[in-house]
Amino acid sequence: MNLGTTLIQDTFAEAFGMSYVRLLVTAHDAHWLDAAVREATGYSSSVISCDAEAGLERLISADATPDGRPGASVLMFGFSREALEKAVPNRVGQCLMTCPSTAVYDGLEDGEKRIALGKHIRFFGDGYQKSKQIAGKRYWRIPVMDGEFLVRDTVGVGKGVGGGNIILQTADQAAGLAAARRAVEAVAAIDGAITPFPGGVARSGSKVGSRYKGLIASTADPFCPTLRGRVESQLHPDANCAYEIVIDGTSPEAVSRAMTAAMRAAAGDEVLMIAAGNYGGKLGKFHFRLHELLS
Repeated sequence: MNLGTTLIQDTFAEAFGMSYVRLLVTAHDAHWLDAAVREATGYSSSVISCDAEAGLERLISADATPDGRPGASVLMFGFSREALEKAVPNRVGQCLMTCPSTAVYDGLEDGEKRIALGKHIRFFGDGYQKSKQIAGKRYWRIPVMDGEFLVRDTVGVGKGVGGGNIILQTADQAAGLAAARRAVEAVAAIDGAITPFPGGVARSGSKVGSRYKGLIASTADPFCPTLRGRVESQLHPDANCAYEIVIDGTSPEAVSRAMTAAMRAAAGDEVLMIAAGNYGGKLGKFHFRLHELLS
């Protein structure tokens, strides 16, 4: 199948079930909101080594937030609710409570399960913290040096999908970077989806396992142009650069929409082929077939 002049490989992306939370973060203005989001979503590219995969879902106008200030919806994904129980309070306490002017609300009130958030962080108040009920929802007011940090007592947890992906292949790096940016910008417009890697792009795609004992993942050698002739390459014959766009979503449908939008935005004269990463269908229960998505 071709999308314009770009070949779409007949393959599929293999993805996994994950748990997620949606935090609604507000701040005094766009500057401090951006600072909060950047900090809270840092070091969150892959749960292979990070405590969570996180990213900005969308910005929210002041007239649609609980406190009438600029807001952002932040998604955080983990392999289990238990993993999020550790990661989310740590990130909120270290990255959001420390950021001037912020407050944190629950963006997933109808989550199937809940985890403690302010219930843990409140102890930073050293006994001066106060509990407050608003419309039947419990918050904690923690004294800080610019006033109070308001944070929801618990937040909802939902079932999502992690690891949807496409792999862009181009003749050179400049064309690959331009195509990758188009793809990431297209995903940013899709509710319920994030691209957790730096700038939304992974240049160090991985495979399961390694020749080194103790490593659970290693470089995706079939997509490394410098390894042609040494491994069974999966690159287009003319490709010298490959970038992976990894997508996490709140549902299979969100990942499907995001992958489709990414492919359509990335395709062009300088994109030789779009492929996807999988493990033969043996590990992840979600299989997103590129031709089906485009049809």
